[in-house]
Amino acid sequence: MTAIEQLVQRWDDQQAAYITHREQRFEVMLDVIARLAAAEDGGRLTVLDLACGPGSLAGRILERFPDVQVIGLDYDPVLLTLADTWLGDRFTAVDADLARPGWETKLPPGPIHAAVSSTALHWLKPAELVAGYATLGTLLPSNGVFMNADHLRYDPQTQPFLTEAAAADDERTQRTARAAGAQTWDEWWADAVAVPALGERLAERERRFADRPPTPHAPLGLHLQALGTAGFAETGTIWRYYDDVVVFARR
Repeated sequence: MTAIEQLVQRWDDQQAAYITHREQRFEVMLDVIARLAAAEDGGRLTVLDLACGPGSLAGRILERFPDVQVIGLDYDPVLLTLADTWLGDRFTAVDADLARPGWETKLPPGPIHAAVSSTALHWLKPAELVAGYATLGTLLPSNGVFMNADHLRYDPQTQPFLTEAAAADDERTQRTARAAGAQTWDEWWADAVAVPALGERLAERERRFADRPPTPHAPLGLHLQALGTAGFAETGTIWRYYDDVVVFARR
């Protein structure tokens, strides 16, 4: 295993510390893509990975589907460089900001059959999320699908029991993962920027995110309503564990 592959593996371990049953939610997303691929001639799909990070989900898609192309879009220059370094020639990296209009103009030409995202869109403000879904509704063809795996938190005022139960599960998962050697977020980043090709992108990353305050919570209902308004004919959830949800939408 190369140093880059080890870094990606440690990212997966670090992320799994925050997400109980992370691989389960990836598997259900891959199963949906498999159904979509079966309906296409030879399964030759292009999947858009929104806020792809270092390529955890993109890598799983490319590994399972040898005829699929993945476009990975992200605004983090460190993580996008990492993804582009290890994912190979069926992966196309796109440097674009989902929080600003016009990100779709930076995509390469050609049809997009499905879009996915994992543990990322909660960084968008609700208005930015709604705008992004509206844009996505114009990109995907009829029967194209979108899936978003993310923590969509319970309302602590109206769902106090569920809020506490989810928080307790998060704490237990983190404690178990740390005991097994998983890195913290800060520890992983320290290792990442020690790699010269990634470290040289750190200053640009800090500049880009210097003015990004924490964003308000966008509950599940807002996601589903925004997707319906964006022209998706079918919306719902295909997997859930406490407040960790995979949202599904079909054009």
